[in-house]
Amino acid sequence: MYYIKNKKILFRLFLLFLLFLLYIFTSAFFYTKKISNSLESNIFRLHIIANSNNKEDQEVKYIVRNNIIDYMNKLCIDTKNKNEVIKTVSDNLENFEKIANQTLKEKNYPYTATVELGNFEFPSKKYSNVTFPAGFYDALKIKLGQSAGQNWWCVLYPSLCFIDNTATIPKESDEILKENLSDEEYFIISNSGNPIYNLKFKIVELFSNSKFKFPQNI
Repeated sequence: MYYIKNKKILFRLFLLFLLFLLYIFTSAFFYTKKISNSLESNIFRLHIIANSNNKEDQEVKYIVRNNIIDYMNKLCIDTKNKNEVIKTVSDNLENFEKIANQTLKEKNYPYTATVELGNFEFPSKKYSNVTFPAGFYDALKIKLGQSAGQNWWCVLYPSLCFIDNTATIPKESDEILKENLSDEEYFIISNSGNPIYNLKFKIVELFSNSKFKFPQNI
């Protein structure tokens, strides 16, 4: 009898432990979904893929990048939000492709570029003093040649595209981030050194991994 009673107690404790783990997992899952959805809905990114990893292909990738960013900055100088930026980019996709192909032609490269506007998967990436977790973001993707080389990423809106990764985020871009994100969301992506926010970022990063696919209608 004593053995059976203890067995029931242990089973109940084990069940409570499982329920506690389920609660933690579910809370982390929905917390990540909330943060990720907010970030993804306010960010527009640029993704350039080089033809290969040889030196020449990598060099032209950066030249294409510079010309694309220069054109983007001029084109979207009067846009006020992400939707306007995407609409402007969508209306000028052929021009982005022409710029990339003209750059390749001027540098005597035998291949061409293709341009896509869509929602793509991105890894975790640091820009200056902010880090965006892995997830699916709206982006302009430019594929050079066979697009089998190393990637280059940046954020087109708000403008966080730097030639130097150590550059400080422009004040205007930082303000746009603060306006469109909650305080918690902003502090999570900021590299503030706060251990609590660092832990929260790790949680978001874990559950944003492609292994954890969010149901579409939650």
